[in-house]
Order: sequence, then structure tokens, then C-alpha cells
Amino acid sequence: MSSANDTSTTPSFQHHELLRICAIYRLSIALVLLGIFYSDIGAGALGDTAPLLFLYTSVVYSLLNFGWLIFLRQQAYQVGTGQIGIILACDILVFLLLIESSGGLNSGLGYLLLINCSIGSILLDRRMSAFFAALASLGVIGLELYNLISGKGTSQDIVAAGSLGLLLFATVSALQYLSVRIRSANIRADQQSRQAAHLQRLAQQIIERMGTGVLVMGPSGQPELINQAARRLLGEQLHAESLAGSSLLQSIRQWRDTKGPDTSLLQGGNGRELHLNFAKLEHESGNSTLVFVEDNRKLAVAAQKLKLASLGHLTASIAHEIRNPLSAISHAAQLLSESSQLAEEDHYLTEIICRQSQRVNQIVENVMQLSRRQAGDPQEHDISSWLQQLIQDYNAGSIGAGQVELDLPENPLKARFDSAQMAQVVTNLTDNALHHSQVASGKRHASISVYYNSERGCTQLDVKDQGPGVPQAHQDKIFEPFFTTGSRGSGLGLYIARELCETNQANLYHCRSKDDMSCFRVEFAH
Repeated sequence: MSSANDTSTTPSFQHHELLRICAIYRLSIALVLLGIFYSDIGAGALGDTAPLLFLYTSVVYSLLNFGWLIFLRQQAYQVGTGQIGIILACDILVFLLLIESSGGLNSGLGYLLLINCSIGSILLDRRMSAFFAALASLGVIGLELYNLISGKGTSQDIVAAGSLGLLLFATVSALQYLSVRIRSANIRADQQSRQAAHLQRLAQQIIERMGTGVLVMGPSGQPELINQAARRLLGEQLHAESLAGSSLLQSIRQWRDTKGPDTSLLQGGNGRELHLNFAKLEHESGNSTLVFVEDNRKLAVAAQKLKLASLGHLTASIAHEIRNPLSAISHAAQLLSESSQLAEEDHYLTEIICRQSQRVNQIVENVMQLSRRQAGDPQEHDISSWLQQLIQDYNAGSIGAGQVELDLPENPLKARFDSAQMAQVVTNLTDNALHHSQVASGKRHASISVYYNSERGCTQLDVKDQGPGVPQAHQDKIFEPFFTTGSRGSGLGLYIARELCETNQANLYHCRSKDDMSCFRVEFAH
């Protein structure tokens, strides 16, 4: 099991630099041995017993190492363990021949085997390293036994050969242990590096896709990091030519210098009011500033929704308590109006009481409806057939409802919505259209058209009237609760209609139609 693990942690492609150094060392040692052989330094030591064997072996070894170095360069120092094993076996054979031609271990060439086997223990796994260490030890011991039998050696040479073998095994084992530990540490470091790089890429993608703008301003006043939302919100202020004198940079410098509040307001592109939140980032090269950029209108809308939610709970409680006394007042007024002793002017007053009581009761019903409203059950409908049935029921249930004109497409159009909730929306919009047409032209007329908008990629429903439309000053207020321009409305109709549309993933807004009529448009989900 251990050898398999060692093999898995000993890929021969991880030691490019060591292979290059080893190849250069082998060529250098071969040339050095040749140089010593031809010089006076090696006289009586190298090649003393068999000079021709030493010379031919050194020359062949030099040529072999030169070819090996060229081969490694062509392979970009990426070779397999089998090729390294062949080269190491050649080294052992060559040094055994050199030792024999130099008179045995007394020449000192045996220690060169120690270096080559040590390098092999780093490049190969434990089993292969032990094999070559044993091969070198047996080769040296066998060589000395041959010399002892042939009368050219002594028993001390056998002891020296055994000592060299033990030293080979000890060195190879120690280096193999260290190399395994180093490889394991390198593998863990590589895994941690890849994990860190992966997490960094994830963080960059998350920051880039955040809806909140993120900007990191360096100590020199230049942006170090800007995500897509920050580019969209800040716009022109991030351009290099306008950044130096921009109000953004002034706000950051003012926060750095005065250590004032961590928030600030800034006028951004397209008339946006931006909310900036500052934080300090400390690092060795200086302190950077982290700026979170948010559209203040969205924050205001979120705060408004919270207020409306709280207000809804409060008004629902109040409306529930109002209903009982309101019913008593209305009932008393009706009984009073039936009295025969009541004067004519008092009948008029009781009518006012009854009429206003009904109006207050309608407001209470609307508020209660908001508090009781549940999530819809959207289903796919053919809008044309659904709308025809709705208008037929509308005309049957209303006295003097007026003229409702339908403009429906030839081909069926599908959309997903809750039929009961969307019926309430269309009924409310139709009532408004009939009322405003009557005020403007004296005729109760409304036009409803359904079509597919290819540019928007969705189905749209228009409810049009002949009135003058919503004044520009009221465009942003008509969908607010309790906002009304009339004296008889509760101001909750359009608010409820938009809320119901949003529940069905639809959008409701006011516009001018293609034929320049006042139009409330329902844009269904894609």
C-alpha cells in the first residue's frame, strides 16, 4: 500500500529543475573524470588498473550524458520514471566499471554512486529507490568479492563495500523520507493555492454581480476595484478625466480627513441620489477606502413599504373597530329618514349622513380587503376568451354600465394570472375609464385592447378612456394609497390594482396609447 501511495505522489513531471541540474552534473562529472585521467592529478589513482577501460567508459559516459541533456531539453524536461530508471542503471554500471579500472574502492569513485543514488531517490518512488540502492550495493560487494577471489583484493575491501552499501541504504532512505514529506507539502500547498484562487474568482464574480455598488479607492485616489453596479450608478464620475475633481472623490477625502459619519449622499448619473457607505481597508502600502454605493430611491421605496405595512396593520385594526359604530349611525339615519314627522330639510340631512356613511364603509371595506388579501393562484388563461366572459358578466351585473369596446387579437394569447384577482383589477380600471369618459364627454365609454408587444416580449392589456389623462404633477402619486383627485373616491382603487398585479408578476402603469388616449396598461409576465 505504501509503495502505491508513494508512486501517486511522485509524478515525474514535477522535478524539471532537478532533472536539468542532474543532467548537467552527470555531463560535468564525466568531463572532470576525463580531465583528471589525462592530467597528472589522477596519476596512480584513476584508470591505474585498466587505463583503456577507464578511457572508453568515460568517453561513452560523456557522450551518453550529452545526448541525455539534449533529449531533456527537447522534451522540456518532462520524462517518465522508466527513462530515469534506465539512466540511473547506466550510472551504476559505468561507475562499477570505473571503480574496477581504478583498482577498487580505494580510488574514492564509490562515493559518486552515493550522489547518483541520492538523486534517484528524489526523482523516483521508494520502491524504485530501494531497488537501485540494492543494485549498487550488490554490484560493489560483488566486484570486491571477485577481486578477492582473483587475488587482487583483500578482506578489508569487502568491509568497505559493505559499509558503502549501508551508507547507500541509509542516505536513500533518509532522502526518500524527506522527499515524500516535501512532495506532500508541495501537493497541499498547490491544493490550497488552487482553492484560494477558486475562492478569489468566486469572490470576484459575486462582487461583480452584486446589486449594491462596490468601489475600493486606493491611497493615491485611484480606483482599485469597481463592480458593474458601481459603474452603472456612478456613471461619468468614474472617468479618468473627471475623477480628480468629482464630488465622489471629495466625499471620500472629506471622510478620510475628518473621520465624519460613515454615510453620505451623492448626486449620481441620470439624476440618481446615491447613498454612500464608507469603510477603511488597512494594508501595507497604505489605507484604502471601501465604498458601498446604493440607489437612495430604492432605499426610500423599501422604507416606504415598511411604513405602509405597519400602517396597513394599524388601519386594519382601526377599520375593524369603526365598522360597528358606523353601522349603528347608518341604521339610525335610515330609521330617522322614515319618520313622518321629519321636515323636508331634515330628510336632506339624513341623506347626507347615509351617503357619507356608505362612503366611509367603502373605505373600511377596501382597508379590510387589503389586510385579508391572500397570495394568488396563477394559472394559464387565454386572455381573449377570459376577457369576453368578464365583460359579459360586468355588463350583466351593472345598471347603465356604459359601452365597453373590446379589441382582441385573432390568435389566442396566453398569460398566467389569478383570474379572480385580475378580474378585480380590470373591473376597477374599467369603472375608472367609464367615469372619466363621462366627465370629459358625457358618455360612458371605455376601450379594452389585448396584444403582444414583440419589443417587450410580453402580452399587454390596455384600458383606455376619453378623459384628459393624469396630470403630470400627479403621475408619481396616483398609485399611492389614499391619494385621490375626486371628492367621492377612497384613493385605494389604483393602489389595490397595482398590488394585485405585482402579486401576479404583472406591471401596471399609466401612459398614452398609440391613438393618444389616456391608458392604464397591464403588462403580464414574460
